[in-house]
Amino acid sequence: MEPQVGDVITLRRGKISYEGIVIPSPKKDSIIIKLSNGYNIGFRKESVEIINVEKKEKPKIFSEVKFQKRKDIPEISLISTGGTIASRVDYETGGVRWLMKPEEIFFMAPELSDIATFRNISSPFQIASESMTFECYRILAKEAAKELNAGSKGVIITHGTDTLHYTSAALSFMLQNLSKPVCLVGAQRSPDRGSFDGSMNLICASYIAGQSDMGEAVIVMHGEMSDTYCNVLRGTKVRKMHSTRRDTFRPINTSPLAKVFMNGKFEKISDYRLRNDDNEVYADIEMEERTAIIKAYPNFNPEILDYYIDKGYKGLVIEASALGHVPTDTINEKFSWVNSIKRAREQGIIVVFATQCLFGRVDPFVYSNGRIMEEMGVIYAEDMLPETAYLKLSWILGHTNDYFEVKRNMLDNMAGEINYRIKGDKNGL
Repeated sequence: MEPQVGDVITLRRGKISYEGIVIPSPKKDSIIIKLSNGYNIGFRKESVEIINVEKKEKPKIFSEVKFQKRKDIPEISLISTGGTIASRVDYETGGVRWLMKPEEIFFMAPELSDIATFRNISSPFQIASESMTFECYRILAKEAAKELNAGSKGVIITHGTDTLHYTSAALSFMLQNLSKPVCLVGAQRSPDRGSFDGSMNLICASYIAGQSDMGEAVIVMHGEMSDTYCNVLRGTKVRKMHSTRRDTFRPINTSPLAKVFMNGKFEKISDYRLRNDDNEVYADIEMEERTAIIKAYPNFNPEILDYYIDKGYKGLVIEASALGHVPTDTINEKFSWVNSIKRAREQGIIVVFATQCLFGRVDPFVYSNGRIMEEMGVIYAEDMLPETAYLKLSWILGHTNDYFEVKRNMLDNMAGEINYRIKGDKNGL
């Protein structure tokens, strides 16, 4: 009997037997199965013997777990938005899809029942994080504020990791008067994998949301490759720095706020805004949509800048090189940015420079080309990450277009996004 995708089969190669679920193979002469440990293994069909086939058995990867509410542990809320942490295997394609109900997340981490009780579980949308928009940020900000003001000690937001740091930055500005923890959590490995990291991240985030003295928007993710501890990272000073590593999220130009362990042990590392359960948070969700990030690079044609100017954009964040440089004195004048930046400023477009180096800060007063840009009205964003500067500028422009107001607010350290004295991370940068 020829096994089909989704069948549970047992096959033998030599003296070793394997059992798993058939998933699609790119080659007709091969067969691939997903083992119970979550890993895939493939064989040439001619090299194996099919022992048993159970037709179309698609096991339920997770069951729904509903905890009884308890009064002896903190009450928090969960907002599920999709991503790898809230996914399951799609046996039609062999990949993962965002199919999980929020309640199924608890199946991955039953320890949560002894850490916190969940006041509310919601899922306003289920999407991959690369598909996030400002409208998503508005929805999350309103939902988080509602839960915090209704009595939750903190909020956990499960989210895809690709743009997790964009969302953490956006919420850091949108959630005004925030004085309870809002913990953004994701997973680098899917729940069917033996190396799934989401359970530990959820457990650690639950300790922060319910039991810590923090009052900020933070990312809580693995601090190293092994399951030792999670880092608690300020939402405006963090970035995804590796495509697959479980400890991908790193503090930039700063240290983690804290470490948190699976048993609830908490090690404070840096200062942070303290919890105040009496404060009322409000969601200030005005965002200017006509903003963009543009990366400076060799042979960049300023016609790209002209496109945004002609389209009526209100703000541009430039990922400038090193201290904040873009081409000015070029061999071929058409590659100089001077005329396009001047035109942008004349039309009232706010231009912000952040360093594409990530580590370090911009400074317009070291080289002459920096002075030229600064005199035109370019705002130099200190040590802000380009992504953070983009979200901050979009939020500020949602409230004012006045250049001096925008500049004052961009250089005001609203949510810990600026460090005037940079500390290196553990990588020594």
